[in-house]
Amino acid sequence: MDAWIAFAQEAQGLPSVRALGVVLASALVAKIVNLVMSRFLLRLTRRTDTGLDDEFVELLDRPIFVSVILVGLHIALKILDWSPGVERVLVALIQTGAVFVWTGAGFKLTSTTLAGLSRLAGRVTWLEARTLPLFDNLSKIVIFGLAAYFFLVAWDLNLSAWLASAGIMGIAVGFAAKDSLANLFGGIFVIMDAPYKIGDFINLDSGERGRVVKIGLRSTRLLTREDVEITLPNAHIASAKVVNESGGPYEKTRVAVQVGVAYGSDVDRVHEVLMEAAQSVDFVVHDPAPRIRFVEMGDSALIFRVQSWVDEPANRGICIDGLNTAIYKALGRADIKIPFPQRVVHGVPPAT
Repeated sequence: MDAWIAFAQEAQGLPSVRALGVVLASALVAKIVNLVMSRFLLRLTRRTDTGLDDEFVELLDRPIFVSVILVGLHIALKILDWSPGVERVLVALIQTGAVFVWTGAGFKLTSTTLAGLSRLAGRVTWLEARTLPLFDNLSKIVIFGLAAYFFLVAWDLNLSAWLASAGIMGIAVGFAAKDSLANLFGGIFVIMDAPYKIGDFINLDSGERGRVVKIGLRSTRLLTREDVEITLPNAHIASAKVVNESGGPYEKTRVAVQVGVAYGSDVDRVHEVLMEAAQSVDFVVHDPAPRIRFVEMGDSALIFRVQSWVDEPANRGICIDGLNTAIYKALGRADIKIPFPQRVVHGVPPAT
């Protein structure tokens, strides 16, 4: 028994045993912190009205857990008798791990914070849906810059030399990547001018049409009606004519189709039939109500325009299909003729 006690006392004085004890203790502390955050703090935050604090606790749980273990590893390395060169490399690796962990956490935390603030309508006037991508991208650039700085500090690199090299390299990159820089500044101008926001349905003069699904610093992504995603450089969009179908006081969009009826038709009866047909289409809204206009007395028909509105621009195509189908069937039931152009070709008499 005395021998075991002596062995235990001797083992406690070994650096490796003390380092192992520090690592195990840090793992235990990390687990305790994890339990406190997941079981105690999370229960408290779930009682609040907002869900932002719940997301904060969930996002901070893993980075704090990993950080406590990294601190324990750092202390353990100091206890062990490593050579200065090896110890410096191992400490730099631990610090680099911490930088990567907190960089990822910083990206998620800033995005969550900005998204939560943008939902506070009327309270945070400087942050709204259309300016959210700008602040989100700028915050990521700042976090990335800080991560790069702490990475250089962790490996004890000469910052002055790196900054000087970065200045020279920046000039070279500026000439080599002028298109990318144009897209970058184009993205900033697009986000600041806000000709559209995420969720808007836009048309470009180059022919692209779709819903905006992402606004980045380099490009904008559109999802077309064919479920095809198009990535457009922001420099191209900044110099293009953009038609925002979702702009204006509300997102409702007017859809118009024209139909011709035969001369001699009862104009009042045509109005009634076309109105009933327009109101029967599912995607036509009742406020504003559809409108019927007698627009022209054509060569072979009386031309009417049926104007209606849909809730969102994406329903334009299916609404036109529904209107044409309903109008054709309604005119047929009402025995109102839809004429078609007729041409009489007279033959040329033979030469005498």
